[in-house]
Amino acid sequence: MNERVDVQSHGHVRLLRFRNPPQNFATVSLLREIADCLETTDADPQVRAVVLASDGKAFCAGADLISPNGFGAVGDDPLAEFYAQAVRIFASRKPIVAAVQGAAVGAGLGLALAADFRVATAEARFAANFVKLGFHPGFGLTHSLPRVIGHQRATQMFLTGARYKAEDVAAWGLVDRLASSDGLLEAALAFASEVAENAPLSLLATRATLRAGLVDDIRAALAHEHREQLKLQNTADFAEGVRAMTERRPGRFEGR
Repeated sequence: MNERVDVQSHGHVRLLRFRNPPQNFATVSLLREIADCLETTDADPQVRAVVLASDGKAFCAGADLISPNGFGAVGDDPLAEFYAQAVRIFASRKPIVAAVQGAAVGAGLGLALAADFRVATAEARFAANFVKLGFHPGFGLTHSLPRVIGHQRATQMFLTGARYKAEDVAAWGLVDRLASSDGLLEAALAFASEVAENAPLSLLATRATLRAGLVDDIRAALAHEHREQLKLQNTADFAEGVRAMTERRPGRFEGR
């Protein structure tokens, strides 16, 4: 039984709809449940494609960097626990369509990029806002984001930390299809059904070829990101970045 992920079948499409109100913050347990559901889906020969969606106004507003142990970890290295589940998500074998509404920020952007495709509403916002927090990108984004939109545009997203509208990043390839707010899930399911009508063994083989080496590349990116995040998490700038976020103001950084 999943506490945070509802599972529904729509023909050969499996809908995974997660929730962690109010902002759908990513936690170790949430990512573990998503990864568990994807592994179950991989083992089901009736499922050919997956829709990953969420309840609420935000797809996923990232990790909770404010609350004590916001990652929901049990050990002394929360980031390592968090990223172990991210690797499992990237390692899933069947095509995934992410249905994105509201914020897909930080780890939420990383989760959306673990999917093969993204369907988004006009109100969706995408951000790799780590520099605004005095932090280093994570969730494998230093590999997955440029892989999808190219190095230059990824550099722009990383170094500005700005939020981008869905219609703007659709031209970059970050969003594959736009949908109305009340038609998002229907559009994502329709997209996944287009994939799922095809031969299942061919789908698996083709996707595996297109993603060859991806999991190893994500592991390598995560290892580097983890090291850099550990360096920065005890700096004055990171503490200021978190304060600035809670107070909804620009950070006053000093480079220490």
